[in-house]
Amino acid sequence: MSPILVRPVREQLEHDRIIRLLQVKLKRRHDVAANVGEEQAAFVKTATGQIFPDLVLTSPDRGHRVEAVVEVETGESVNHLEAMAQWAHFGRLKPAFHLYVPAATVDIARRLVVENQVAVAELWSYHTIGDQTRFTLVERASSSRPAEAARPRRAEPSARSARAARPARKAPAAARAKRPAARSAAKKPRAAARQKRK
Repeated sequence: MSPILVRPVREQLEHDRIIRLLQVKLKRRHDVAANVGEEQAAFVKTATGQIFPDLVLTSPDRGHRVEAVVEVETGESVNHLEAMAQWAHFGRLKPAFHLYVPAATVDIARRLVVENQVAVAELWSYHTIGDQTRFTLVERASSSRPAEAARPRRAEPSARSARAARPARKAPAAARAKRPAARSAAKKPRAAARQKRK
């Protein structure tokens, strides 16, 4: 259950509306089960029991593997208590954790995620214009970062080859400087020979 026991009615209605919108939107790729209001229809098993995120996304194949859990927050529920009591638990699950927050609270949510070391796979914002609600992907965690850090950078070999190529470039310039001196040395015996003929 959410640490915020009583949301203002208007915020609770907004919260439930966003959940229903996401349920329809995410059905294209997943089987989606929702916990709207006081409902506890969808859960994820943990070592200590069960938890009930707002949405549980499962694969559409026969295995019905849980692929992600989604938590929707409203303006008042983006706070330190919520981050500790819920986000931290969702972030420790094997399925990816997707967090949806109002656009005005994105910076606060980012700070809370960092402070509480929450593993968020995707952070989304939402805002409503008239009767339309728009969702924007704010950031996606890259699972390939550790592997990329372990690999040597590709720029290093090219830098080495550039260093190796520098002396080779200088050699033709030095050879060009020597050529006029060699030509002038070759001209001197010819000029001396001409004078003798005269």
